[in-house]
Amino acid sequence: MTEYVKDVMTPGVTAVRPDSSLVEAARLMRTQNIGDVVVAEGQDVVGLLTDRDITVRVVAEGLDPMAVSVRSVCTPGPLTVAPDDPVADAVALMREHAVRRLPVVEDGLPVGMVSLGDLAEARDPASALADISRAEPDTRDSG
Repeated sequence: MTEYVKDVMTPGVTAVRPDSSLVEAARLMRTQNIGDVVVAEGQDVVGLLTDRDITVRVVAEGLDPMAVSVRSVCTPGPLTVAPDDPVADAVALMREHAVRRLPVVEDGLPVGMVSLGDLAEARDPASALADISRAEPDTRDSG
């Protein structure tokens, strides 16, 4: 039986505009307990921004997150999959391009995200990665 992306993806997408500040994007990630946001211009997916992008490309470089736009830090033109694509295709894309998450796009609109954790839960629910993916995020204030 073929499994499809729509069966394993996390539905819904949090998106920001390319001209948004990184602080706006980071606050959205914190509020939503997510590690990535889709960068959308109108209805088009033009990039993907992760918490790691902010850390490595901005904070580690000593740049001011208030002065840096999402556009200048995000990964442009991300790979995407469709809800009706086989899970095996998503796995192959992730493996081939060494990415951990793929926006799910239907009729040009972002409708969800599929991550390594989603795939681990679907393929091997007893795996350590699946356990970690099911765990609630640690939302303690660090200040």
